Amino acid sequence: MALDRIALGLVIIVAIAYISVLMIGIIGLFPFGLPLLALFLVGAYLFLRVLRERLTNSEDDYYEKNIDK
Repeated sequence: MALDRIALGLVIIVAIAYISVLMIGIIGLFPFGLPLLALFLVGAYLFLRVLRERLTNSEDDYYEKNIDK
């Protein structure tokens, strides 16, 4: 396993832990945390949508493999 994949895995683990603590704090502020929770969920949805689009876009893969050498 390459060092960059190990570093990426550690960054992802730390990010998941941070987001989990953030979510617990937002839920703890129940009536006042609902707008923050809504904003967080919208941001997470947009992030996942962009990530899925990038991973399934064959045109970007074609240019990455054939054009950008």
